[in-house]
Amino acid sequence: MKKGEYLTIPQLAQILGISRVAVYRKVKKGQIKAVKIGRTYAIPQKQIAAILGKRLRKEDKKEIDSAVKKTVKEYGQTLKLLGSE
Repeated sequence: MKKGEYLTIPQLAQILGISRVAVYRKVKKGQIKAVKIGRTYAIPQKQIAAILGKRLRKEDKKEIDSAVKKTVKEYGQTLKLLGSE
């Protein structure tokens, strides 16, 4: 494990501006992916973008794609007319 590759829960709590306990709860619920090392959790740096909402999760992308398909199906002709104006 390289230095700077992971954040501790207190470090992430400071970045997010929430309590350590709140971060622990999110880790336990699986909302934040973390690696357990002994009794300590480490959050991979690559997860930080997802946590901060700067990157879409697969579930979010699927939900957006589904909504776009539904909109095109229901309003496809109207969208075409609007696009030609």
